Amino acid sequence: MDTLTGLLDGPKARGAFLLRSVLTPPWALRIEDGAPLSVVTPVRGDTWILPEHGSPLLLRPGDVAIVRGPQPYTVADDPATPVDVVVGPGQVCSRDGEDVSASLSLGVRTWGDGSEADEHASVLLSGTYQAEHEIGQRLLGFLPTLLVRPAGTGADDTLVRLLAAELGRDEPAQELVLDRILDLLVVSVLRSWLAAPDSGAPAWYRAQHDPVVGPVLRLMHDDPAAAWTVADLAHRVGVSRAGLARRFTALVGEPPMAYLAGWRLALAADLLREPDCTIASAARRVGYSNAFALSAAFKRVRGLSPQEHRRLAASGQAPARPLEAGAASVPRTVILAG
Repeated sequence: MDTLTGLLDGPKARGAFLLRSVLTPPWALRIEDGAPLSVVTPVRGDTWILPEHGSPLLLRPGDVAIVRGPQPYTVADDPATPVDVVVGPGQVCSRDGEDVSASLSLGVRTWGDGSEADEHASVLLSGTYQAEHEIGQRLLGFLPTLLVRPAGTGADDTLVRLLAAELGRDEPAQELVLDRILDLLVVSVLRSWLAAPDSGAPAWYRAQHDPVVGPVLRLMHDDPAAAWTVADLAHRVGVSRAGLARRFTALVGEPPMAYLAGWRLALAADLLREPDCTIASAARRVGYSNAFALSAAFKRVRGLSPQEHRRLAASGQAPARPLEAGAASVPRTVILAG
């Protein structure tokens, strides 16, 4: 299993909030929902996206923007247009403090004050992940605040058209279909970002292409519960223990056992969101001998117990998490080559 598969296979949209917005210029929406990750793509009319900290960026029809939360941002027909509607937690839309979510409904997953028959109306698709999924946090922590993939890139264009076609349908299992399309669109953009030169991709992702460190990363991801030691891993890839330790640390930015511990705790954090998974069961599945050992490591690294993490996750609050080395230097905005 490569590192990207390991990070993106577990987290999946579950009941993501997806919407087609039909808006008559001038319009401006302030997004304050606190969502960890959102996707915005215009299908008709230009859209400006204004990050909380950063310069306004123009999106053309077909461009796909991934916005990393929870900081607010604004989307508008023009950077100078005053905010008209604020989108808050739970996707509640308000104008001058009054809830207008229902009054601006235009049908199935469609909202706004315009008509699609009006060629001057802007049409915007958006998808919002409702909760953090800890397995992906190692990747999400390195994402820029705003990542844009221009139109005309083949697979992304096809997925945008498919999302637009499916959004207005009200068929059995439609929510599941939309979730999976959204996931595919996100993975497609993320793969382009990770493959782009000088994209700021995390060191552990770049290291998977190394002939020594890459196989070691795959071993850890394939079987995190194994009782790995540096000596065992070195033997599996045919190098010395000291040689592996030096090479891994140089390329990944942390020693092999530190990386493995972080990966195990990320897996455990995601497992603990499942109500039927006990701490003891999570411990066994990620390589800890018992619940006490996992609890001690979890508290030491994350600053809260597994029980506290589970309670916060169940309440919809974002549990505390450590900031990885290098994450603070991630650029705010990345525009990928067309």
